[in-house]
Amino acid sequence: MLVSVFLFGKVYARNSDRCLLSLPENHLSKNDSFSIMRFMETLDRYDLAILSELQHDGRLSNAELATRVGLSAAPCWRRVKALEDSGFITGYRAEINRQKIGLGVLAFVRLDANRNSGDVLHELEEAIRRIPEVISCHYISGTGTFELQVVSRDLNTFSQFAREVLINLPNVKDLHTSFSLGEVKASSALPLGHLQPQPQPTTATPPRSRP
Repeated sequence: MLVSVFLFGKVYARNSDRCLLSLPENHLSKNDSFSIMRFMETLDRYDLAILSELQHDGRLSNAELATRVGLSAAPCWRRVKALEDSGFITGYRAEINRQKIGLGVLAFVRLDANRNSGDVLHELEEAIRRIPEVISCHYISGTGTFELQVVSRDLNTFSQFAREVLINLPNVKDLHTSFSLGEVKASSALPLGHLQPQPQPTTATPPRSRP
């Protein structure tokens, strides 16, 4: 049996010391959506190269970045500033190894809410955002209302956290937890290949008929 889970909207995501809030696409105004799409149409190979380089090393100096993407320093700086101002680059942060700081447990918690509308659900969202151990939270389809990623020192600590914190959040009906047994891939870098210009199909020239 194949079970598919779709992301309806990101409620909360924490990466190191930065919290991000994003809304589903239908929360964007028509003007916002148009502006974003129009800017995406103007992204060229230099913009994509800048995004790719900064995703893998956000500490690059402007001079080094310019060398890597094949620009001089001033145009490179202007492009980075435009990508920041337009919201394509939302910030720069350190990625901390959770194992090194003693957070050996990563749990995936599916949370069921009693009511899925109105101020009651908004109150639950705000309560989740205030919990440091919750590093991301998404609305999901299917069974459950939210999917949480939670870090903890060990299983005993997580068990206590679930009993004392998660189950006592406002409007919580039930919890279902799975644990990571090993990390195969963890990356915040996004694929950019779909933004590359696609080659135009060539039209075959029909052979000339002999006289």
